Amino acid sequence: MAKKKFLEDVKLNPSRFYRMPSDVIRDRRLSDEERLEVLEAWERDARALSVASDEAMTGGEPNCLDQVVQARMEMQKRVPHASTEVHEASKYGGGATTPTEG
Repeated sequence: MAKKKFLEDVKLNPSRFYRMPSDVIRDRRLSDEERLEVLEAWERDARALSVASDEAMTGGEPNCLDQVVQARMEMQKRVPHASTEVHEASKYGGGATTPTEG
């Protein structure tokens, strides 16, 4: 029960629990599938924020969205069937995702 509540809370606000998206990958409390779910939630949040902040970006340091996408792609490599599931979920309103390259 405690892990389920933790996972729900993390998906609502991943940046509250993790400093960087790569920290999700190193969290041993989560399975690979759960890590991917958290990163997908973080990506949705980052995409929403990036729309509002695009005008303020001056370049240089990678933005949060880039970091989240990179971490999500790394997790999809670990969970090969996940990229298909993510694509299928996006067709049915499961969240904004981008196709993987390669």
